[in-house]
Amino acid sequence: MATAKPKKKNPRLASGRKRVRQDVKLNAANTSLRSKYRTAVKNVEKAVASGDKVKAMESFAKAQSVVDMVADKGIFHKNKAARDKSRLSTKVKALALKVVEPKAA
Repeated sequence: MATAKPKKKNPRLASGRKRVRQDVKLNAANTSLRSKYRTAVKNVEKAVASGDKVKAMESFAKAQSVVDMVADKGIFHKNKAARDKSRLSTKVKALALKVVEPKAA
């Protein structure tokens, strides 16, 4: 059987109680932004997997702004954001090249 988590004690100091209130709000905001980031990345990957060039380019443009915003707010490190954008860009460009090139037989 899993043991139950011990109940957290409320801070005694007013500043500690305020910090807890702020942490709850910040945690909710950060969770929302992380979710938005992941959804944007997944949308681009789905479009690339389906082979839809136009949809992939549109969703990549939207994803870039979301990724930059989340990195600027410090939710994810800027290098992680740059790495993810680079990888998505590579996938979108590869899709564009694959669709454009006609096969010479």
